[in-house]
Amino acid sequence: MGTEDDLRAFGVDIYDRWTAMWNGDAGLAEQIMAPEFTLRYAQAGTEAFDGIRTPRQLNAAIAAWHRSRRGLRFAAEGPAVVDLGRGGDGAPAGLVARPYAARFTAEDGTAVARSGTDTLRVEGGRITEVWSVSSGAGGRTFYR
Repeated sequence: MGTEDDLRAFGVDIYDRWTAMWNGDAGLAEQIMAPEFTLRYAQAGTEAFDGIRTPRQLNAAIAAWHRSRRGLRFAAEGPAVVDLGRGGDGAPAGLVARPYAARFTAEDGTAVARSGTDTLRVEGGRITEVWSVSSGAGGRTFYR
């Protein structure tokens, strides 16, 4: 993996695995997340993520998030923006950003669909920092 195309493929793949992790594939956290990382979530109701620093903590938070949102599914939408190079260790390093959609069933049975964008900082081939912004409660989706 040395070409720009290889780095783009890595960036798309790590974002896809990030999405799969959020869809409940807990084993991915140890594979794609650095041993210690920072989450920066801007949307209301995400304060619980502020103190999460390890893959184990993140898995527990994702499981709780799913318990409170019946049928929650995330999907990457639109093209990824990949700005990766090689770090000092030779592993991919830089930023990957992509819009996503989240869909679930509210307590009253109505279907909820929202969009957001996650930006992942990658160092040493693992995610070390995440910025996440979503349309939040009452929001809408990017692609209709």
